[in-house]
Amino acid sequence: MTRIPSNSSRRASVSACGGNSLIEVMLAVALIAVTALGLIASQLWTAREARAMAMRENAAWIADSVAEAMSMSSSGDAALNQWSARASVLLPRGEASIGEGGAVATARVTWASVQDRPAAGEVIDKPESCGGVEVPAGISCVALAFAR
Repeated sequence: MTRIPSNSSRRASVSACGGNSLIEVMLAVALIAVTALGLIASQLWTAREARAMAMRENAAWIADSVAEAMSMSSSGDAALNQWSARASVLLPRGEASIGEGGAVATARVTWASVQDRPAAGEVIDKPESCGGVEVPAGISCVALAFAR
């Protein structure tokens, strides 16, 4: 016949396990929380970079259109004004302009950056010039050279 353990021996075996399983659960929850925060941060970074890339793409299209319009001398200034107006609609503080340099001109599109950029005194790498024009911190630029 099998002997059934008494209540006191069951309590002794349960109390010997103590809080080991609670510590394991706490560590698992902490690990899941840290992993979830990392995934959220990477998704936010990806979304921010995708938006910045879409703005750069729009600026490149506008610069290409300005260069194409300026190659036709009849509608140059009107086309530049039209594309500058479109740049201000599509890009934050967007502006389209032309830089003259003899036989080669530059179509420039500038806009306010959406990325987290350091203040002017904290810039480690100086931004590249945009078609020969220095661009201040917080402003992005696309320049496209074309022959007149």
